[in-house]
Amino acid sequence: MSPNKLTMDSTSERLRNYLTDQLEECTEADVEERLAFLAGITDHPNDDIESDVDVFSALANETRYEILRALDCADEELCVCEINAVSDASEATISQSLSQLVDVGLVTRRKDGRWRTYRTTTWATALLATFDGLKRTDR
Repeated sequence: MSPNKLTMDSTSERLRNYLTDQLEECTEADVEERLAFLAGITDHPNDDIESDVDVFSALANETRYEILRALDCADEELCVCEINAVSDASEATISQSLSQLVDVGLVTRRKDGRWRTYRTTTWATALLATFDGLKRTDR
């Protein structure tokens, strides 16, 4: 028996046991219907899970998160030297953090002569606002 077949059989058996507990009686059709439903819940409009994980990974770093918050609060473009003035991180760490935030689409970068300025995207602002709203109401 292949490993996938064994896994599916044990999954189906556990699901059958669960459904039997929930429904008091479980048929093969009940199991198949539930398996079809479960297969469909992974089909969501945003197929780019890797991109989403990259965003959450970027936000999981304290320095990057603080920089994103500072940029969002500033509500205007800031230069690395300005961000450095409000952060304990080194300029190199700030630059690397900004690059990652740009790469995942949370921050935009604009070259202005010899300076580069950064600003949060509307998506980042919406994400932070959503997060703030959920923190206050969903505890």
